Amino acid sequence: MELDYEQYKLVREALHERKIFLQTAPYLSAMLPIMLPIYKYWQVPYYWVGCKMYDILAGKENMESSYLMSKGKALEAFPMLKQEGLVGALVYYDGQHNDSRMNMALIMTAVQQGAVVANHVEVTSLDKDGAGGKIQGARVRDALTGQEWNVRAKGVVNATGPFSDALLTMDNPNHTPIVQPSSGTHITLPNYYSPRTMGLLDPATSDGRVIFFLPWQGNTIAGTTDTPAEVTATPLPQEEEIRWILEEVRRYLSPDIKVRRGDVLSAWSGLRPLVRNPNAASTEGLVRNHMIHVSDSGLLTIAGGKWTTYRAMAEETVDKAIEVFGLKDRVKRGCVTEQLRLVGSDGWSRNMFIGLVQRYGLETEVAKHLSENYGDRAWTVCSLAQPTGKAWPLHGVRLSPSYPFIEAEVRYAARHEYAQTAVDVIARRCRLSFLNAQAALDALPRVVEILAEELRWSPARAKAEFAAAQDFLASMGLPPGAAPRPLSSTPKTVVECFESALGVKRTRPATGAQEIVYSRAQFAAGEVEALHGAFEKRVPAERRAGGEEKLAVGEVFELVKGLPGFQEIRQKDYDYVLEEAGFKGRKDVDFDEFVEICAELREVLSAPAPTGKEKTQRLRIPVEKSGGGV
Repeated sequence: MELDYEQYKLVREALHERKIFLQTAPYLSAMLPIMLPIYKYWQVPYYWVGCKMYDILAGKENMESSYLMSKGKALEAFPMLKQEGLVGALVYYDGQHNDSRMNMALIMTAVQQGAVVANHVEVTSLDKDGAGGKIQGARVRDALTGQEWNVRAKGVVNATGPFSDALLTMDNPNHTPIVQPSSGTHITLPNYYSPRTMGLLDPATSDGRVIFFLPWQGNTIAGTTDTPAEVTATPLPQEEEIRWILEEVRRYLSPDIKVRRGDVLSAWSGLRPLVRNPNAASTEGLVRNHMIHVSDSGLLTIAGGKWTTYRAMAEETVDKAIEVFGLKDRVKRGCVTEQLRLVGSDGWSRNMFIGLVQRYGLETEVAKHLSENYGDRAWTVCSLAQPTGKAWPLHGVRLSPSYPFIEAEVRYAARHEYAQTAVDVIARRCRLSFLNAQAALDALPRVVEILAEELRWSPARAKAEFAAAQDFLASMGLPPGAAPRPLSSTPKTVVECFESALGVKRTRPATGAQEIVYSRAQFAAGEVEALHGAFEKRVPAERRAGGEEKLAVGEVFELVKGLPGFQEIRQKDYDYVLEEAGFKGRKDVDFDEFVEICAELREVLSAPAPTGKEKTQRLRIPVEKSGGGV
């Protein structure tokens, strides 16, 4: 435990703001119990004291009190947990929210309160007066059309996260950077990796870092890493980091669960805007707190911080702006954001989804999704939903068979939420690309088609949007060369609904809802038979005579290297797959195990290649900085 007063203030502030989160956006935020598995008896009092201090700091704003679990209760709550050596577990409560929808709720609430917002607009230069060099506005550019114009202002606030130094350098070319960006890689796994109502946090991984494992939007999210990074709009997840997360997940899950690289549905890297500490050699000594800086020209910069404390950061920044920009005579009242409920909250209740089902004939899963992501705005989304042409559900055509996102959300995003690109929809209005990169690619043609209707795109613009979104999905872990799979033949328009009712069928390739690739499903017809023939030829005659068709693990590598499509496999990749499949230390494998090895090797071949650089610098993140909750 770190007895640091600055860290104490940050934690205390975060706990207070967490409570406000749950009150101002109740449909987007929820409590989540998080388990700390205990494998050493001495850890029991250590973790217990730490969690009770957490409870005490939260005071009356605490969600629920932390508690100890016996080994049996821990395995009942989290059956996937490794039980060998397990002593028990400690459970504490934190908050969880949908950050893309929260961001939109904040923007739309600002609009409701009188703000003017612009999407895809960037600053190209700062406008200063000739005499004192004070900022009086900015030159901005529409990133989609290239159009430029001037904006006059009494003051300019730089709230650009990891890009803060770019604007500060624009203000002063001799500026010394104040932000040290750090990248964190996360992966999304299928929902069978964790229970739906319990998260897990390991505060002591193999190299001292923290890793969390949480149910999220119907899937499981695991992370995170912490690595110094360059500022870029689309940071790429490194294959080494993905494999490290999988290795750590494998360590604390039951041995009968094979943690496979092929189970990674998406992987992404995000930038944390850590405030630089001049005396720290790495991000380890940085506190994810915020700082406010006013330059000589009057540019007001807010940098650092995290999601949990966004509201307190904004309040402090606006208070400073009122002081610096001379706006005190225009202030009519104090800050109201502690009580101001965000758009979508007022007419929402936990049972609202039932009314959606009853009125629109939605699937229950879809109705819950809309209720929990749009609040009372879900009624407007549903009013845009097309009939399905089925006996049930009546409305709500899905974008992906395996996820509850519907086509009406795309129209709603274009009409009411400033969506201007396909990436805006699949990544910033809904989280499909973060949940499953291939599913997002499958839905992309229909998303572009709907946006083209709503925004009146030309065929050339629609084609460019598809290509740009496909490039974006590469940063979400989409394998190179991946192509959209055809979706189901569900009717999408009123005309198609009538055609369906009259028995007129259009020829469309059908597809299943499968999103996870299973071992034998990796191979086309005839390939498994070819593998069996190659395997049989390699098995020694004496073994075949004895009815034991097994091949030594060492020989398998040589056999695979000679198969078509596997020539690029390296010994390092083969060793990784053996460990991933649970065959490390085995002397020989049978044919079914050989097929599984080949399937895993094919997954490795389709994944982005490791960088080849020196081993990525891995840094320890204390528990309070892990981002395990809100």
